[in-house]
Formats: sequence, structure tokens, C-alpha cells
Amino acid sequence: MQNHKFTNSLINETSPYLLQHAHNPVNWYAWNKETLELAKKENKLILISIGYSSCHWCHVMEHESFENEEVAAIMNEHFINIKIDREERPDIDQIYMNAVQLMTGSGGWPLNCVALPDGRPFWGGTYFPKENWISALQQLSKLYSETPEKAIEYAEKLTEGIKNSDLIELNKNEVIYKISHLKSSVDNWKKNIDPELGGRKGSPKFPMPNNYQFLLRYGVQANDGEILNYVNTSLTKMALGGINDHIGGGFARYSVDAKWHIPHFEKMLYDNGQLVSLYAEAYQATKNELYKKTVYQTLEFIERELTTNEGAFYSSLDADSKTKEGKLVEGAYYVWTKPELERILGSDFRIFSDFYNVNEYGYWEHDNYVLIRKNNTYEISKKHGISIVDLDKKVTNWRNKLLKERIKKDKPRLDDKSLTSWNALMLKGYIDAYTVFGDKHFLDVAIKNATFIYSKQLQEGGNLNHTYKNGKSTINGYLEDYATVVDAYISLYEATLNEKWLNTAKQLTDYVFDHFYDTKSSMFFFTSNEDANLIARKMEIEDNVIPASNSIMAKNLFKLSHYYSNNYYLKVSKQMLLNVQAKANLYGSGYSNWLQLKSYLVGEYYEIAISGKDALVKLEEINTQYIPNKLIAGSTKKSSLPLMEGRFSENETFIYVCVDGTCKLPERDTKKALNQLKIKF
Repeated sequence: MQNHKFTNSLINETSPYLLQHAHNPVNWYAWNKETLELAKKENKLILISIGYSSCHWCHVMEHESFENEEVAAIMNEHFINIKIDREERPDIDQIYMNAVQLMTGSGGWPLNCVALPDGRPFWGGTYFPKENWISALQQLSKLYSETPEKAIEYAEKLTEGIKNSDLIELNKNEVIYKISHLKSSVDNWKKNIDPELGGRKGSPKFPMPNNYQFLLRYGVQANDGEILNYVNTSLTKMALGGINDHIGGGFARYSVDAKWHIPHFEKMLYDNGQLVSLYAEAYQATKNELYKKTVYQTLEFIERELTTNEGAFYSSLDADSKTKEGKLVEGAYYVWTKPELERILGSDFRIFSDFYNVNEYGYWEHDNYVLIRKNNTYEISKKHGISIVDLDKKVTNWRNKLLKERIKKDKPRLDDKSLTSWNALMLKGYIDAYTVFGDKHFLDVAIKNATFIYSKQLQEGGNLNHTYKNGKSTINGYLEDYATVVDAYISLYEATLNEKWLNTAKQLTDYVFDHFYDTKSSMFFFTSNEDANLIARKMEIEDNVIPASNSIMAKNLFKLSHYYSNNYYLKVSKQMLLNVQAKANLYGSGYSNWLQLKSYLVGEYYEIAISGKDALVKLEEINTQYIPNKLIAGSTKKSSLPLMEGRFSENETFIYVCVDGTCKLPERDTKKALNQLKIKF
């Protein structure tokens, strides 16, 4: 057993990120009531340092400053030092990130904030080199000991700013939703798109799955060829780029360059879950085989690297791993040198190097290459005089060979906690993959994960917990947990017609109204009213890499209002959308999930009810079509669900196409039923 010179109280935590800091000379504490009381008792400033397990610059700052005894001595003498895993405590991260953004105009991780003993911040930033960090700490401790009133005055103003930022007021205007609103959002959006390389203009480039889901839908429904080309370019360039791991599957968090080539190498569960949903939907709409391959290879990665025996999903893989020389280097696990590839692939190297650009185009640094595709399979097959079938076999063989070689390397660190919200995003990915491809294995994985959430994370009091690790479910859930689970459970009902999932979605929604709803604004707080108070209670409104919990919830309410004929749900959903209407028009990419909800309200929204013993067969036939403006209800027996009541027949299976509860004549034939739908606006 390794002997450590230092051990602090983080040794008692379960978060992999906090445990990484348990042997720093810094006397770290976890965020809890006792730590906050200690700061008040000793009248010491609180130093709040926030990061996450797979964050590269968090590791750099730890190595330079938090493992340094000189730095630790200053921190321990003058501060109560609190380390926070942002993935475990997004509520705290929101507040101090907001503070740093107000102070500096930008944010990121590691996030470092200095606060008064009561938690109100007055100084902060992100990564600091060691000398700058020491200098800042010395000045701050001097300021607080000599002129504390200055720190207090600034903290008061900043706290007021935190409370007022992102405040949403009830919009009392009456709005009629029009296609012109969506068009104006998309027209504003077009100014910032990169039509050649996909994504936003410039670099870095983040895959923003919900952006493309909305734009795919808008392109199809509005018949906008420019947008459809842009979506296809973005999805193709991402799938062929180095951001997609061509050997092991799965996407990295973002690319540092404009051509999707060099990733910031950490792989996050939330990205991959949403990208599976996106590529599955895009395949459903286009039948592009590249999209199907991308889904299958991403899910192979998830099963191999991020799935637990209980059917839960781990959080992430680190960007950094050790080289042969034992040095921790970003991307070391994923990159290749030319001699390495020549040795492994032998005579195939020539065609491989063309296929994956082991040349100037694919070169990174230090004689390393990140695999990236540029030419399509047909061009390579023609150039090398090989059939596409044989080339595909070679590609599979190369992937298997290189994966075996790669496994011999030092693996990136695994963040082995399971977060409910991220699990729900991955669960939805599996459901969407099953819906589109009909692969029963995807459904089996989905049901196992949905059951894990139901049996381990859903508590007796009706609440969800946020985190699960080593058999322990902890931390009262946030709005993101409820919103994503409700969304996934609605989708699982639509895929299986098992009403257990839909009824659980409704129960969780009613719990959210009881504990998160703000009657003044008709929006939902991020934290439950049962949680300990922080200096502000925030609302998550803007869609980011993960859509805002409020936008997911608003869409859930819209769907559930149809399933349960619940006008209150519909009223709240529409009011929530109305509250963000002005911002969504101006900044579509930050409100893309809200715009999806608006798309439901523009044109027809269909309830497709399938009743009878062959309902699941008919459902499979319907799922071959891309129909973004619909929900599915169905049953193979009698059902009391409002959409299904009185529709069951022992001898026939009927498909009902309805709008707001008004139905056309039922059809036995799926094609005839689908002909009743109008997808375009």
C-alpha cells in the first residue's frame, strides 16, 4: 500500500475528482455545513476551487500549485479551502461560475473563487500559473486582514448581481406562434455558421447536438435546403474528423481547430448520449450510412468503456494518460506515430495512410498523428483499385488491430461515478438508436439502465438522487435529473408502449411542481426547496452543450399534456416558452431546444395512437419515417390512458391520427395512416 506524506478530509469522499486531491498538501475540505461553519468560526476567507475529473487544466493547476508545499502553506494559513466536483454539485458551480463571469467576462474550469466566510464571493478566475496564484492569494489575505470592509462591499454588490442575472419575468403578452418567428431565429443564426466545415465559424468547435436536432427538423419542415446542407456538412465533418475516435468509437468534448481534427481528448457521457440521438435521427431522415456507422461505433465504445454491471453509465474518460516514459500527456492514448502504424499494419499502411490521412493533413505535433478522414470511401477504393466491400473489411480489420495495440498503453483515468441526468441522456440515445434501427440489443441496454434509475436513484419519498457510486445513491437531485429522466421515460414508453414508464414520468413531473416550481415566473428553479440554501437560487434557461433543464421540462409538459389531457401542463409549457421568446428570436443557438418546442406549436402536432395486438409491429413501420411533429401512444390491450380509451379491438389493430384529440378515421394500413400526416410547415 502506498504511503502518502499528506492526507486531507477529501479521503472520505466518493467523487473521483475529489479523491484525486485527497493527498495534496492543501488542507482541502468538501462543501458541507461543518466546513461553512468552520469558516465563520475562524473568520477565514473561503477559497472555492471547482473542477472535474477529466479536466486537463484542472490537472495542470493541481500539479503546479496544489501539490506544491509552498503554495499549500499560504492556502492553509489564510483560507478554508473547499474543493468541489462541478458534476456532483452543479448548483454550487452555477453560482460561482456566474460570479467569475460577472467579474471577468468569461469563465471555465478550473474555477477558483474567494469568498467571505459566509460564502459571498468577491474575487475569482480560472487557471492561474503558480506565481500569479501565490501573488493573488497574498494580496487577498492582506486585503481582508487590513481593509475587510472593501471585500464586504464588493461581495455585497456581486451577490446582488448573481441574484439578478438570468432572472426571468412572467411575460404577460399574448403570442400567436408563427413560422416567421422560427425563420427569423434561423436567419440570425445563419450569420455565424461555417458552411464549409460545419459548426460555428472559427475555433474551437463544440458538437452541439441539440442545435443540429432543431436545424434538421427546421430544414425538413421549412424545406430549407441551405440549412439541410449545413446540418449534413456538420454531421459528416464531425463523424470523419479527429474529434470522433476512429479506432475505439466515441466523441471527444470538442476540437481545438476549425476542421474538427485535434480534440480536447476527454470523452464525456453526456456528449456521446446526445450525439447517438442526433445521428440516429439524422439517419432516419436521410438514410445516410455514415450516420448509422457512427451510432453503432459510439455505442460499442459506451459498452466497452463506460457501462457498469448494473446497467448504469460512468461519467467520463480523462484527456491525459501516461506515455511509455511515464509522463502524463494529453491525448497520449489516442495518437500514433508513422513508424508505429507501419509496424502494426505492414503492407496495408499505404492505403491506411490515405484513408486516415497519415500525412500533412492529419499531422498534429511531436511526430504524432490524429486520424482524420477527408476523402469518401468511393474515392479511396477507386484510387487503390479495391472494391468498397473489400475496403470496408480492411477498415474493420485495421480498427481491431489498432484497438488491441492501444489497449496495451496506459489508459486514461475513468470517472466512475454515475450521474442520473447524464445516464438519462445516454438512455435516450439507446432508445433513439433502437427506434431507428430496430436493434433489440439497444432496447435491452435501455431497459436495464431505465430500471437502474428506477430502482436505485428514485427514492421512497418520490425524489431522484443525483449521484451513484459503489452501491451508494447520494445527493438530492437537481432539475436536470428530473427533466432528463422524464424525457427519457416518455421516449421509452413511445418505444415499448409500456405505460409504467409514462406513469413514472408523470409522477416525477408532479414532484417537480411541488419542489422546484416558481409561481411568480412560471419557471422551475435548478434546486429543490428541500435543499440547503445557497447565496442564490438559480434557474437554468439557456441551452448549452446540454439543453437547459427548463427547456427540457417545458417540452416534457407539452407532451404530457397530450397524453393526460392536462391543460395545466400545456398552459405552463406555453408560458415558459413565452418567457424566453425574445431571447430565442435573437440567439437561436442558445435556445435551440426552446425552438424545438416552438416548432410543435407551429403547424400541426400529431398524436398517433395505435391500438390492437399488432401495435408494436405497426409502430416499427411508423418508425422508419422521420416525423418530428408527433408523439406515439399505443397499447396491445385495453388502456385507460386518455389517448387510448375506448380504442381497443380484440380482432383488429387500428392507427388513429389525431390533432388536439380530434381524430381522423382509423386506418389498418400504416402507409395510409402516415399519408394523413403533413410534416412540412
